[in-house]
Amino acid sequence: MGSWLGFDLGGTKMHAVIFDGDWQPLARRRKKTRGHEGGDAGVDRIVGIIEKLCDEAKISPSQLEGMGIGVPGPIDMESGVIIGAPNLGWKDVPLQQILEKKLGCRVAVCNDVDAGLFGEYTFGVARGARTALGVFPGTGIGGGLIYEGQIFRGKHSSCLEIGHFPIDPHGAPCGCGRRGCLETVASRLAISAEIAKAAYRGQAPHLLRVAGTDLANIRSGSLAEAIEAGDSIVEEIVRHSARVLGAALAGMVNVLLPDQLVLGGGLVEALPKIYLDEVQNELKHRVMPAYQKSYEVSVAKLGDDAGVMGSAAWAKQVLSSKSSS
Repeated sequence: MGSWLGFDLGGTKMHAVIFDGDWQPLARRRKKTRGHEGGDAGVDRIVGIIEKLCDEAKISPSQLEGMGIGVPGPIDMESGVIIGAPNLGWKDVPLQQILEKKLGCRVAVCNDVDAGLFGEYTFGVARGARTALGVFPGTGIGGGLIYEGQIFRGKHSSCLEIGHFPIDPHGAPCGCGRRGCLETVASRLAISAEIAKAAYRGQAPHLLRVAGTDLANIRSGSLAEAIEAGDSIVEEIVRHSARVLGAALAGMVNVLLPDQLVLGGGLVEALPKIYLDEVQNELKHRVMPAYQKSYEVSVAKLGDDAGVMGSAAWAKQVLSSKSSS
């Protein structure tokens, strides 16, 4: 059994791990992402991280069985082209082709949330599910669906961009160029903006002390800390956003009827009880009565390793299938 490399490019970090045949980590590296780094510079940085990781594991990239990489935004999974990753400043980047040429190993590219959910499906809380729906609120809101062991996708790209589910046609502008998407209300960025205003008004004294009003400093951990310290307005804003997320999920359940819903991402990891309680309550009141006993809701359990384990496992499934066909 050979080694597989998983690379997670989602969120604010680059996380890469080489796994042996028993899915035990041989080497691991983490680096912060640099926003709008551009295609060439970003790819060169990925290549450098992989080469250093392989040096640490005492293996050359060409000796890997394969590599999986999860990238935010829509992906053409057949060709491995990143159609668009606005947070990275990437558009129409043929990542699979570039990496295979530079590293000499086989590569499979997928959406980062699909990778995280596939990790939970393969190793975590969604094992054995026929249909698993994952929602990961963070800087944005990512969604993914595993159906009968496969990542669900459209004809030309990955899909399940639940963060851009329209909830208010006259709502705030979204990063996608539209208005009123779910992300404009329920993402960490949207929550932090509302809380920053409350802190400026003097309604969140603890958060003001530890994070100020700069959105870059208002992280998921600081929200949890402020709630624990008694900033009730922070909890009120988070709970409202979680309820909006739950209402959107109820619509997804009525359409897709997943047997397993997985809540993950930085906000859920920091505030699991709030998210589980509010989402479950919204589902209870909004999902069709006939479907009420058809699903379970769970908090993801793999944490930061979901994306790297999922992307590596997806690469193994896809590339092994191509080898045998």
